[in-house]
Amino acid sequence: MKRIDPGPRQESVWDYPRPPGLEPTPKHFRVIFNGQTVADTRRGLRVLETSQPPAYYFPPEDVRRECLTRSGYRTLCEWKGVAVYFTLQVQGKVSQNAAWSYPNPSVGFEPLHDYVAFYPSRVDACYVDEVLVSAQEGDYYGGWITPDVVGPFKGGPGTEGW
Repeated sequence: MKRIDPGPRQESVWDYPRPPGLEPTPKHFRVIFNGQTVADTRRGLRVLETSQPPAYYFPPEDVRRECLTRSGYRTLCEWKGVAVYFTLQVQGKVSQNAAWSYPNPSVGFEPLHDYVAFYPSRVDACYVDEVLVSAQEGDYYGGWITPDVVGPFKGGPGTEGW
């Protein structure tokens, strides 16, 4: 693994902290599924963790909650706590465990309470400031890759040991 040096107005995910950082962002981000906007905000948060592209979190009031049904799936993050997952459904199209949230986040991550994040790979499109997002490789991490972040990124084959 060789770190990519960031260019002007870029961030390297290798400069992100561990434990992860949490910050508000004024960026406009949104999620599209089956032709509908299901989440849209300029009041979100982003989680920045070494080796991973940012994960973007929407305030609950900026998400069409009627499109989400809580599934039984859960995961544990050593930093943020227990995540619960949601199946996304819009006009008959379904994506299992497309979104997650922390109903009781760990100390230091309290601002994430009930905010919702989406996997770019499980929806039709995600945008940050009208730039189409690429999905992070793999099925565990939900980072949003934009031209202003450089890697290499954890998640793909052979990166488990990073």
